[in-house]
Amino acid sequence: MKKCVSKKKKANRFLITINVFGSAGPIRFVVNGDDTAAGVVETALKLYAREGRLPILGSDVNSFFLYPVNAGLDALYSTESIGSRGVRNFVLGKIQRHPHMTEARSQVIAQKGGGWLAWLQKSFSLKISSH
Repeated sequence: MKKCVSKKKKANRFLITINVFGSAGPIRFVVNGDDTAAGVVETALKLYAREGRLPILGSDVNSFFLYPVNAGLDALYSTESIGSRGVRNFVLGKIQRHPHMTEARSQVIAQKGGGWLAWLQKSFSLKISSH
């Protein structure tokens, strides 16, 4: 009887491939079909860090989404099972969080940006005129 139960568990396991934006190659590991997307992201981040890959991603599971490559346009919900869409290839992306910008802060940034742009244009004009 034990063999039947263990065969059922093993039958639900499969190899997935996760590509990370900016990384040299994919991460591959075996998961259970009923593992949640959040659990898979956590495992992927641990493997990624253990292998010393770049860019450094961090370990906050809530800052990432898992996107199935060939099954629709929506990312998996963190509570959705990894085997629910029948996909084995995924992309791991980082959620971009922009701080709320106030008007005064945006004016300061615009002023600094203008100074930087003026400096860049001036440095190009000096190089061109010296030749």
